[in-house]
Amino acid sequence: MRKVIYPGTFDPVTFGHIDLIERAIELFDAVVVTVAINPGKAPLFSTEERVNMLKESLKEFHDVSVDSFDGLVVHHAKIVGATGILRGLRAVSDFEYEFQMALMNRKLANDIATVFLMPHEKFTYLNSTIIRNLASLQSDVSDFVPPIVAEALKKKFPKT
Repeated sequence: MRKVIYPGTFDPVTFGHIDLIERAIELFDAVVVTVAINPGKAPLFSTEERVNMLKESLKEFHDVSVDSFDGLVVHHAKIVGATGILRGLRAVSDFEYEFQMALMNRKLANDIATVFLMPHEKFTYLNSTIIRNLASLQSDVSDFVPPIVAEALKKKFPKT
């Protein structure tokens, strides 16, 4: 079974993330979407909230599971039996960082490949930071995120 892990903070999950997951489903037998717990970041949503939003947003996909991890991605990939790590590239600016991480991951676990996918062009400008900023300014984000995420953002940023 070819299994890939798709790590990220997903704070929150966007249609860009889901687009990559749909593409990965076509290439792999199973996709594990895993919420990274990064002590260096202060996410808007808790790990549990992010996992729950992902599970709800991805419930129609049968070959996708959602979990969370703390530590190195390659270690978690081995734990779940993944042979690949999925990373999205929206722009050239993403490449340098992702390339360095892929090389380090290869050094740590040369049996796990990093797979880069580009999102559909309509999602290349989309990221979680932009979504959080729009929501904090009372903007409608429903074109960019699943309904559960749009509702959760409204609760985090109630109209003043």
